[in-house]
Amino acid sequence: MKLFDGLNVKIKKNEPLADHTWFKIGGPAKYFIEPETRDDLREVAVRCRENDVPMYVLGSGANLLIADAGVDGAVIRLTGEEFARVQFTESGVTVGAGADMGKLVLRCVREGRSGLEGLTGIPGSVGGCVRMNAGGAFGDIGSAVESVTVMTEDGEIFDRLKADLAFAYRSSNISSKFILGASFGLIEDDPHRILKQIKQIWIYKKNTQPLAARNAGCVFKNPRGMSAGALIDKAGMKGKRIGGAQVAEKHANFILAHPGATAFDVLRLIDMIRDAVAREFNVNLEKEIQVW
Repeated sequence: MKLFDGLNVKIKKNEPLADHTWFKIGGPAKYFIEPETRDDLREVAVRCRENDVPMYVLGSGANLLIADAGVDGAVIRLTGEEFARVQFTESGVTVGAGADMGKLVLRCVREGRSGLEGLTGIPGSVGGCVRMNAGGAFGDIGSAVESVTVMTEDGEIFDRLKADLAFAYRSSNISSKFILGASFGLIEDDPHRILKQIKQIWIYKKNTQPLAARNAGCVFKNPRGMSAGALIDKAGMKGKRIGGAQVAEKHANFILAHPGATAFDVLRLIDMIRDAVAREFNVNLEKEIQVW
């Protein structure tokens, strides 16, 4: 592995990526790299760029479909302690990009801080949630962001402040390859009140979404003023199956990966859904999940 000789970084070759995604399907990564520090990440990024090795940043794999052939490049996951650090301040909390979103929400409850409870039940790493402005009916993460620390492929690190950030529906204007962390504005509140709200959100999601099944969350973005799930349902696609992939009965904007499912099954089902909705309603659904 001469490309990374001399680096004190965890590197695996041909690592099965199915083990690292919520779908539990997909092929291997040519290189699977877990830097412990920003300096390690910078060295990895620079070497990849100098040798024309494509880089992919993996969070918790909650919003991701990996092709059956895998990824011909370097998949980088920020799992070091530095990237999982959580530090509360008077005005909010500063969090590493590798921190788990669900655990962060619960820590905010214990600290009596309100502002992120709308993210209850949304899986993912903090970095991934910020990049795509994760959220739902109860709010988006972008509304709480005060600043984001990023790194370019050249290893340059800088902070982007709130005035320079733009968050829209499932998107942001953050184009840098790596998000290292973010700061969120929070307000002091009664932990019992926050916990009560979290429980209400969780019960709602448990009753309306297939949370226990293998899936990657909502597959499609909601078209403006419409519900993707409702359109898919009305197009007669609920319960439809190709191979091991099936449109969920509980919520039609979820695709379930049954045992034996392949990425090709999921992709074919995605195409079938889009064709059915376009034919029935003349609406082109846009994918929310990422496909590598």
